[in-house]
Amino acid sequence: MSTTSLSAVEQRGIEPVPARERNGNPLQLFWVWFAANISILGLPLGATLVAMQGLNIWQALIVAAIGTAGSFTLVGVVSIAGRRGGAPSMTLSRAVFGPRGNLGPTFVSLLSRLGWETVNTTTGAFVLLSLFALLFGASSDAHAVPVLAIVAIAIFEACTLLVSGLGHAAILVIQKWATWIFGALNVFVAVVLVSNIDWAAVGAMPGGPFSAVLVGIGTIAAGTGIGWANAGADMARYQKTSVKAARLIGASAAGAGIPLVVLIGLGALLTAGDNSLAAASDPVAAIRELLPAWMAIPYLIAAFGGLLLCNHLSVYSAGLTTLTLGIRIKRVYAVGVDVVVTFAGSIYFMLIAGSFYGPFISFISLLAIPITAWLGVFLIDMVKRRWYDPKALLDMGGSGAYWYRGGVEWRAVGAWAAAIVVGYALLAAGQNGIAWLVTFAIAAAAYGLLGGAKGRLTAPAGWTDDETSGVETSGVETSGTGVVESEPSRG
Repeated sequence: MSTTSLSAVEQRGIEPVPARERNGNPLQLFWVWFAANISILGLPLGATLVAMQGLNIWQALIVAAIGTAGSFTLVGVVSIAGRRGGAPSMTLSRAVFGPRGNLGPTFVSLLSRLGWETVNTTTGAFVLLSLFALLFGASSDAHAVPVLAIVAIAIFEACTLLVSGLGHAAILVIQKWATWIFGALNVFVAVVLVSNIDWAAVGAMPGGPFSAVLVGIGTIAAGTGIGWANAGADMARYQKTSVKAARLIGASAAGAGIPLVVLIGLGALLTAGDNSLAAASDPVAAIRELLPAWMAIPYLIAAFGGLLLCNHLSVYSAGLTTLTLGIRIKRVYAVGVDVVVTFAGSIYFMLIAGSFYGPFISFISLLAIPITAWLGVFLIDMVKRRWYDPKALLDMGGSGAYWYRGGVEWRAVGAWAAAIVVGYALLAAGQNGIAWLVTFAIAAAAYGLLGGAKGRLTAPAGWTDDETSGVETSGVETSGTGVVESEPSRG
């Protein structure tokens, strides 16, 4: 599908994109990741570095830079696989784990995406309730106006579905131009927030120990780039095959790192001498309290836009991940299924559950351990693998090059599982700062020691990808569902 056609619905599911249809460039990825990270949720992240980790502003900025740009560098590395194989991250992962062995990492990836979408949707609905309260005099308490709360959720989900449902081309255009609009609004809000900073308290902030810095890096990485790592190839699959790897990495690291460092740094500055932002159960309301009354509407519009831009990309990725589980529906319907799930989750957390942000963010952070373990295995595999067999990636029937033993590459799955066990053991022991690093190292080392990548690693002599679009195996076409059954399973 041409990336210049904004209104056309992307028909491609998880089928690899042939080289002739890849015309993307790294600047597009820069805008995609920039837009996805201008959400106000970056401010509470910075607040926690000061209030909970005891860091001073310089330490917080260093932690923000390493945690965000460093973790999004890994997203950029995964993007290289997307350029090589032309398929989404978790579809390419079938080559590493096997079609059946890949179900575990894919399910975790989907849980993570759905979790963050629920966070975005719930927060976006609270923003709309605040706007309704200012414009129409309605209550901003969701329990007092349950019907209005559901309407707010529906509006946010409809705006998400409109762009995510259209697909790749729409996301590229919307993310780029909306970044300028909502980015400018965020800058305006940030300038006003600066007037609330207690500079004397900032100067008097004591530094935290090195262990707190490590914990801070882990916290920021888990809450930013690690959560996106298994989506790195989803947009990069449309990149030109000639794009240099360094440019893909730079686009991801800079695109996400620039807005996140600014937002996290501002959150740290605002918390000097005042821990209210870090302790707030509703960060939207807490930030609004720091602003003059006349700034309320511009701030809420900026907050809504930032959350929506993040959700566009997350829902699009979740739709591709849903297809990778083997569900036989078209991509646009997969997006609809994911939106329905997050709609129900948001209703629960807004109208039924007693609390939301703390416990739910903790649950999502726990998923960073299996995602990091997946990342360790996947990146070691990338060292040797230069090509992904487009037909084998879609073969769920047992005859493909990536079927291995019963559809499972046991060395990859074993390394992934062992690293998860160690990672959670470290979390239980209170070693949050190094848990994700150790998890990554164990997964990578175990998979490497067991032999690393196997299967078809380079393209066969004389191979061309002219027939990649609408891949067929034994006369069965995928028709946008991303599933091919070539023959009965052997395992």
